[in-house]
Amino acid sequence: MKKLNNIGLDITKSSELAEMLNVLLANYSIFYQNTRGYHWNIKGDKFFELHLKFEELYDDLLLKIDEVAERILTLGHTPKHNFTDYRILSKIKECAQVSNGIKAVEDILNSLQAIIILQRELLIISSDAGDEGTNALMSDYIRAQEKLVWMYSSFLKN
Repeated sequence: MKKLNNIGLDITKSSELAEMLNVLLANYSIFYQNTRGYHWNIKGDKFFELHLKFEELYDDLLLKIDEVAERILTLGHTPKHNFTDYRILSKIKECAQVSNGIKAVEDILNSLQAIIILQRELLIISSDAGDEGTNALMSDYIRAQEKLVWMYSSFLKN
């Protein structure tokens, strides 16, 4: 007989999900801090436009960080919460002193791509585990982020 956690999911599968969600949490956390830096340090003719867009983005990332951490807790596990772990787990790397808007948007697009790929992997694992909560969260994130990719790519004229 399978052992189930408090929300009725297989303990082994929910543990795998929590591990992957901690990787997502690490990526979101580094992405968030990078985006704060873009917001603070942006210069140039698109300053007002990008300054605002970067703030919108980091506000959204902060909400997602909290939701992912709470999902890990809901699965019965502990979210990682220090940058030492984040730097090890994250595919997104820290950026330093980016003030060029084009460079910042390119970095954002690369970060979104890494996160979307990771979330698609989580969709497969959550579906296998019968975890509709994580599945719905990832689907919602992906849909919104794909639109952001289109918008930021349009800004770059890609």
